[in-house]
Amino acid sequence: MNLWFTENHSPNVLFSIKVLEHLYTGKSEFQKIDVLQTAEFGRVLTLDGLVMVTEKDEFIYHDMITHVAMATNPGIKKVLVIGAGDGGTVRELTKYETIEHIDMVEIDEMVVDVCKEFIPQTASKLDDPRVHLHFEDGLKFVRSHENEYDLIIVDSTDPFGPGEGLFTREFYGNCYKALNEDGILVNQHESPFYEEDALGMQRAHKRITGFFPVCKVYQVHIPTYPSGHWLFGFASKKYDPINDLNADAWNQLGLKTKYYNTDIHVGSFALPNYVKEQLKDVE
Repeated sequence: MNLWFTENHSPNVLFSIKVLEHLYTGKSEFQKIDVLQTAEFGRVLTLDGLVMVTEKDEFIYHDMITHVAMATNPGIKKVLVIGAGDGGTVRELTKYETIEHIDMVEIDEMVVDVCKEFIPQTASKLDDPRVHLHFEDGLKFVRSHENEYDLIIVDSTDPFGPGEGLFTREFYGNCYKALNEDGILVNQHESPFYEEDALGMQRAHKRITGFFPVCKVYQVHIPTYPSGHWLFGFASKKYDPINDLNADAWNQLGLKTKYYNTDIHVGSFALPNYVKEQLKDVE
């Protein structure tokens, strides 16, 4: 039997992956969870029929959502990660011996359990003693914290369903309050390519720029995400990701990464004109 998984990347575009085996299916309080063994991308986690992580290209996403901020401020010690149930962002953070405490807030405990069992490639460091798991709503969690974190990483799903509250003005305002005076916010910023994704990106950008004096957007190529052209947001109370990058200091750490390097760090902030126009439209 020829099995294929197909995801709608837009109302007019389908993306299909050949499936060798359907390893897991389940339904949590929040969403449908599936793990597929595929021919090209290894194991794939989908939530409500959307690809969240694949073994083959997860390193691109997790490198770039983590190391850009860490190289900008090597003094980061306390981190809040919101979402990230697959564990890949935490895995990258635990590479830094200087980080003392990581709070990870994931609304759906079943996602974490499934990833621990089926995708240990990303979930392998969730038992690090510095990692503290909180299974609750990230929007509510961040409300009760003030002037506490050096870095907040919003590794959320798309702006609908369980991840919807993580794209609101209230949420970004609470993130601002939860960060200390040197704080950095990094968020997955959606894609600029297809119309629906681009509108979500513009809304998020407008809400973040309302709070933070430094707001930048950087790009990355992720093959399994819609269009492959994906953005991250970098917002800070103080640090500029280009001017404050200490490439020598980061390189001396000797961390092993598959995608990120300090040249990519700088280059990723050089955006195509069509993306610049989209961002300009919301400022």
